[in-house]
Amino acid sequence: MGGGVVSVDWLASADRSSPWPEVHAFVVGLGRSGMAAADALLEVGARVTVVDGGQSAALEERATIVRTLDGTVHLGPDATAELPQDVDLVIASPGWQPDAPILVQAAERGLPIWTDVELAWRFMHPDRVVPWLGITGTNGKTTTTQMLTAMLTAAGLSVAEVGNIGRPPLEALADEVSHDVFVVELSSFQLHHSPSLRLHSAAVLNLQPDHLEWYQWAEDPYQAYADDKARIFHQVRHACVYNVQDRATEAMVEEADVVEGARAIGFTLGVPGLSMLGVVDEYLVDRAFIAERRSSAQELAAVSDVQPNAPHNVANALAAAALARSFGVPPTAVRDGLRAVQVGAHKIETVAEVRGIRFVDDSKATNPHAVEASLAAYESVVWLAGGQAKGTSFDELVRRHRDTLRGAVLFGVDRQVIADALARHAPEVPVIVLESTETGVMAQAVARAVEMAQPGDVVLLAPGCASKDIWSGYDARGDAFVTAVQAWRADVAEWNDEGEEGQDERRRGDVGPDGQDD
Repeated sequence: MGGGVVSVDWLASADRSSPWPEVHAFVVGLGRSGMAAADALLEVGARVTVVDGGQSAALEERATIVRTLDGTVHLGPDATAELPQDVDLVIASPGWQPDAPILVQAAERGLPIWTDVELAWRFMHPDRVVPWLGITGTNGKTTTTQMLTAMLTAAGLSVAEVGNIGRPPLEALADEVSHDVFVVELSSFQLHHSPSLRLHSAAVLNLQPDHLEWYQWAEDPYQAYADDKARIFHQVRHACVYNVQDRATEAMVEEADVVEGARAIGFTLGVPGLSMLGVVDEYLVDRAFIAERRSSAQELAAVSDVQPNAPHNVANALAAAALARSFGVPPTAVRDGLRAVQVGAHKIETVAEVRGIRFVDDSKATNPHAVEASLAAYESVVWLAGGQAKGTSFDELVRRHRDTLRGAVLFGVDRQVIADALARHAPEVPVIVLESTETGVMAQAVARAVEMAQPGDVVLLAPGCASKDIWSGYDARGDAFVTAVQAWRADVAEWNDEGEEGQDERRRGDVGPDGQDD
C-alpha cells in the first residue's frame, strides 16, 4: 500500500530482503546513479517512477530501458515540478540540492530521501556485506581513491572502486565476482542523504570552502558543507583518518559518534607522532599500525614512489596508506601500489616544455584550495584561471601566492571574481581578461600566456572553478588546454624550420602560420 505512514516507518530499517513490492520509489535524475537506483529497485519488485528535467538522446535511451523493465519515466522541464501523492521513498541524484521544490515537498511530507549510495548500503544487507573504506574532503579524493585501490590490489584483494569517482556502488553489488572491499569516494552531496553508512574506516583529507552554491539553503553554507563531510565518520568501526595540518578534520574525529574501539589516525607531511603516518628522511612511515608505536616507525615507501610527489600528493598517499593499513595491508603492498597507480589525467600533468617554458594541466583544480597546492609546487607561474566560482573567494589564495605570479589570464563566467582579487592583493601582476564564452577561448588563453612567460616559467592551467559554463567538464577543459599547447608547439617548430628570414616575415605580419599571405 503506497503513501501510508506504516510504509514510511518500515523503510527506516529497510534492506534488500524487505517487502519492496509495497513501495512506490521516486527517482530524481536519470544519470548513471539514477539509472543504477531504478534498476536495483525494479529488480526487487518496487514500483518505480523516474523523472529528469533534461531531454536528450542519452536520456531517452535510458528511459527506454527503464520502461522495458516496467518502470515509469517522465522527462523534460515539467517532469520535476510535482511529487505524486502516493510516493513512499525518494532517491535523489547527488546534484539535486535540498531546496529543489520536489525535494522540499518530500521533506515536508516526512518521506525518506536517499542517494543511490544509501540505497546500495541497504541493499548490501543482509547477505552481501562488504567492508567499505570511505574517502572525502575538498580536494584529492579521486587521487587518494586510486592510490588506495592500487594498494589493496597489490595486497591480492578484489576491490570495487565506486562512488563519486564514477561507478555507482549498486553496479558493483551486481558484479559476478565477490569483492573483498569497496573503496568509496564520497562527495558532500552524497553524504547529505546517506544516513545509514557505517564504514570500516574513513578519511577526510582536508576542508576548504567549495560548492557553497549547493548550500545556499543553509543559514551557514560553509558549516553545512563541513557537517556533511563529517558524516563519513559516523559509526566508523576501525579508523577515522584525519589531516594533522587541517584542524577542522581532526575536530570532526573528536566529535564523531564512532563504534567503541575505533581509532583516530593522523597523517602529516612532518615527522609523525603516535598513531600517525608521516615522512621521515624522504620515506613514508607508519607509527599507527605497528606493534611498537611508541619507539619505532615502519617504513612504507619512498617519497619518490609517489608521482607526482608534490606535497599535497604525498599527503594523499599517506591518507591512502592509513586506510590500507587499517584494513591489514602489508607495507610492501603500500609501496607496490604507489609505484603501480595510474593517476587520472588533468592533475598537475606536464603536457609540454618548449623554449624553457613548462605547460602544466591541472584542470581538476576546481576550487581555490586545489589551486593553492598547484601554485605551491612552482616558483614562477603564468596562471590560467576562471569558470564557475561556486561562491568561493580567491582573496587568500592571491595574498599567499602573489610573488609566484608572473601574470594571469582569466576566462569564464566568474572571471571578474578572480580579477578583482588580483586587483586588491596583487595589483603589480599583469592580468588579461578574455571575454569569449566559446571553447576557442582556451587557444586565446594559451597564446596570451606565452606572451607573458619567460624561460623557467610554468604556464599553469589551474582554474579554481568548475568548467560547465563553457565545457562539458574539467576533462574537456583540460583537453582543450592540451590541444592549444600542442598547436602552439607545432607552430613554434614550423617557425624554427623556416630560419630567421621566415620568422622576421611572421613578426611583420606578412605571412600566416600556414605559409600563406594573411
